[in-house]
Amino acid sequence: MQLACDDLLLDACDVDPAKETLRIWQPETYFVVAGYTNRIMQEVHVDTCVERGIPLYRRTSGGGTVVQGPGCFNYSLVLRMERDAALATVTSTNAYVLQRMAELVSGLLGAPVEHRGHTDLVWNNRKFSGNAQRRKERALLFHGTFLLSFDLSMIEVLLPHPSAEPDYRTGRPHTDFLTNLPLRTNTLTTALRDTWAAQDAYGPFPLEPVRALAETRYLNHEWTYRF
Repeated sequence: MQLACDDLLLDACDVDPAKETLRIWQPETYFVVAGYTNRIMQEVHVDTCVERGIPLYRRTSGGGTVVQGPGCFNYSLVLRMERDAALATVTSTNAYVLQRMAELVSGLLGAPVEHRGHTDLVWNNRKFSGNAQRRKERALLFHGTFLLSFDLSMIEVLLPHPSAEPDYRTGRPHTDFLTNLPLRTNTLTTALRDTWAAQDAYGPFPLEPVRALAETRYLNHEWTYRF
């Protein structure tokens, strides 16, 4: 449902410029999400997920495979490309969004935060946020996760070492590469709303199309295991 909601918010903004959106959500259970082109059998300990009853999904945006669960703070930004020339390409969009996010978190921590690799945010040389995007004709979806109180050992259990990694990772295992931020969810929520000037409520959003897309795409075995 959460993945489907992002897709439909992007569709809405591609048609209506007034539908730019900041959405925030936090999962209550564990699940694994592969990037659009990731090979699940290579990037996930599938047998372990099946044994533990942990669902596997595939999103429509790029990026790597992630474990979601309690302690993950997720945001979704849906923006019109016309809002800024920096949104014209994938690379410039990464720089535009993640620079603002780095400044936001740095201000809250009182410490330097860096944009490293393609789409990582890093504090003390450890990654706390991974991000990805999907683009349509007029609008784009940029979404990511901040680790706040996540059990990092779950990533070691459910994911092997990734097939591709940024140079700054230097081969570190998941638990040595990742970190949680010492921030509260309400503090981060307020800062995100202020940074992106998201003060007005979106209004009613029809759940039936979300349920329908979740059923036909995200619960579809052929979609999930397409690569």
